[in-house]
Amino acid sequence: MSVKQTIQYTRCDDTNFPKDTYHIQLKTCAENSSSVIHRSLVQHLNQKRQGSASTKTRSNIRGGGKKPWKQKGTGKARAGSIRSPLWRGGGVIFGPKTKEYKTKINTKEKRLAISSLLHNKASNTLIISDKILALDKPKTQDILLQLNNIGITPNQKTLLIVDKKDKNLFLSTRNISYIKLIQANSLHIFALLQADTIVITINALSTLENTYNE
Repeated sequence: MSVKQTIQYTRCDDTNFPKDTYHIQLKTCAENSSSVIHRSLVQHLNQKRQGSASTKTRSNIRGGGKKPWKQKGTGKARAGSIRSPLWRGGGVIFGPKTKEYKTKINTKEKRLAISSLLHNKASNTLIISDKILALDKPKTQDILLQLNNIGITPNQKTLLIVDKKDKNLFLSTRNISYIKLIQANSLHIFALLQADTIVITINALSTLENTYNE
């Protein structure tokens, strides 16, 4: 069961936006959200699995149609094919085969898991102006300085949610190990769970509210 809740986020200091609170409405789980978050996480991780491992049985390997030697009289053990799993170059018994690991989950349930997690991590979430991340050219040092000004340190994994990916911002953050840049419309459960701190721009927050308030 879901219910609409008003979530309060902290807005960081900036010249244009003084430090205060920011409120949005999201549809979250009415009770414990751990089960729906778990189902969404399992579905996300299963989507990433390839399942392409495949071995050949004795029937898939070329050759081996002729009996190596006669059944009796040689003193050797009985053999019917050189492709027997007991032989070098033979087939594999009960080896892995191609498998589809994908699982299905309702879109509403998937969105509910993300919105519930945004609610649960509200105390570790910061809202910033889009202007803070505006760069004239790619410069990692500049973005590190801006993030340091709002209290982001290397000892915490930070998820940076923006409305639209900017090339300069992407190039500036891709070499920072503790920063993950993601668009609001591409947000997934795994990225939220991995993050210690979440930083959301004003425009991205509007996108999240429109998406996860239905």
